[in-house]
Amino acid sequence: MAMKYYGLVLFILCCIRMSWGEDELPGSFIFGDSLVDAGNNNYLNTLSKADIKPNGIDFTASGGVPTGRYTNGRTIGDIVGEMLGQPSYSIPFLSPNATGKAILSGVNYASGGGGILNGTGRIFVNRLSMDVQVDYFNITRKQLDQLLGASQARTYLMKNSIFSITIGANDFLNNYLLPVVSMGTRISSSPDSFVEDLITNFRLQLTRLYQLDARKFVVGNVGPIGCIPYQKTINQLNADQCVDLANKLALQYDGRLRDLLAELNDNLPGATFVHANVYDLVMELITNYGKYGFQSSSKACCGTGGQFQGIIPCGPTSSMCEDRSKYVFWDPYHPSEAANLIIAKQIVDGDSRYITPMNLRKLSHL
Repeated sequence: MAMKYYGLVLFILCCIRMSWGEDELPGSFIFGDSLVDAGNNNYLNTLSKADIKPNGIDFTASGGVPTGRYTNGRTIGDIVGEMLGQPSYSIPFLSPNATGKAILSGVNYASGGGGILNGTGRIFVNRLSMDVQVDYFNITRKQLDQLLGASQARTYLMKNSIFSITIGANDFLNNYLLPVVSMGTRISSSPDSFVEDLITNFRLQLTRLYQLDARKFVVGNVGPIGCIPYQKTINQLNADQCVDLANKLALQYDGRLRDLLAELNDNLPGATFVHANVYDLVMELITNYGKYGFQSSSKACCGTGGQFQGIIPCGPTSSMCEDRSKYVFWDPYHPSEAANLIIAKQIVDGDSRYITPMNLRKLSHL
């Protein structure tokens, strides 16, 4: 009986290899924060969760049942995967189903509240920092060897997989800009030294992924965090205003991030690091929202508190806009699916205004 079972397993693995093929195995490995979390925080004892209605109300794959995504539908990572032909969404690493051939479409390690620094998000009690996410990928890496064999696993990762990283916003929002709580950090660290600390840590994290056979990277910068409904609300701004300090910090970080990615492209043989200019992309939507069919780029579709519904996150008691496709922001912090769709299309097929040195379509064919 045991021999029959063993033979069946080998047959299944053989079929997987034959049906996917070395040049066809698509893998999407997603790291980051709540912008791309697909449900990891559902399995953590944390204050940062999106597994309650009406989150996910437009997520077709679940029939509108909340999945832990911090938006009304698909995340940017979901949409990018669809556009690049990924057969299914990257499965959350902490999901009980993240085993066996399910991981061959890729794995999502992102966590709401997570950041580059391990201390980021401590106000939520639990979250997965970028260091922990890389640790978890190391576990997946070993599973891939078992599934595909060492040689084909390396080919799958180096040639057929894209590693996307969307992280950094929480490091500013929770470590440097949070009223009262962040005061100590702002006294002890100048903006220059804080940004440099982020870059130093991020360099080590990206290099660790490279050492685990990641080769194709897309790294998003921090968006215009001074323009999110939460920041506009707590700072009592007008609809067309943004918090200057928050956006200046994001741009300062982006300058150093560009330098870092250029450095890694030069120093890590065979690696390609692509820079996604999320800041300018989102700022374009916020500034010219009418051009894209939106009615508002300042107010959260779902939220509570203040002029822009920007204080309390989206939940069952929140007020919700009538047409979710008309709002750039779903809740006080996160874009709507409609905004995510525009962002994803630019990342996959856009030009050098938003994605350099190449878009993801070209990166996937390298």
